[in-house]
Amino acid sequence: MERFSESELRDLLERLHDRYNRRDFIDDDPIAVPHRYADAADREIAGFLAATIAWGNRRTIVHNGHRLMHFLDDAPADFVLNASERELAQLSAFCHRTFNGGDLRDFVLALRSITTRFGGLGGFFETTYAATRSLPRTLAAFRRTFFETPHAPRCEKHLSSIERGAACKRLCMYLRWMVRRDDRGVDFGLWRSIPMSELRLPLDVHVGAVARLLGLLTRRQNDWRAVEELTDALRRFDASDPARYDYALFGAGIDARITDR
Repeated sequence: MERFSESELRDLLERLHDRYNRRDFIDDDPIAVPHRYADAADREIAGFLAATIAWGNRRTIVHNGHRLMHFLDDAPADFVLNASERELAQLSAFCHRTFNGGDLRDFVLALRSITTRFGGLGGFFETTYAATRSLPRTLAAFRRTFFETPHAPRCEKHLSSIERGAACKRLCMYLRWMVRRDDRGVDFGLWRSIPMSELRLPLDVHVGAVARLLGLLTRRQNDWRAVEELTDALRRFDASDPARYDYALFGAGIDARITDR
């Protein structure tokens, strides 16, 4: 295994960041789905649902994410708030792997409840973070609140539980989209009151494999403890914005290319 000094590792992470954190990398990434929309409310809803189905083949995820938006009449925020029972019933035809139309209906109704109560997903996350000053506690509160709406128990598997030690990859990815901001035109930076320093790395098999190869992660299991270990390691290189290295690790993982040497 190739070993890097601290300065070499810093330079490598910066090169990977420049290579992958750019608009031309996202056409085949789930964030392409909320990028369809200019309105913040549409981006919040589209982003959450795209992140929800973000497991499996990357191109299939993006294809089904765009398909899902068609089921929401290409107006996700309006659909969530105003869809009739007949329109909700039509969601039954949607499916992505084990996330089916019934799950989608329950998720839409949960989003309706949160939007009505808090003015949007951003309203919930920013208000809860302000009260707790803790991203893990905010994630736990979100899952509890989300499932206060009547739902089929089977859909609960599609929203990871930090209280059970899950890595919460899709929620961390969604928060990165909504909170991070830079000049790259990838993340949206909609939720300004949550500090970027509080974001955690979305940990999946690609990110985990590259992080272990580079000596940034020693824990073998991809769980919340591994998320905290990896995020802490990346704070050595950018304490104010550790999640900016997400695409660096993920992109290198899917391309199976870390260095140009």
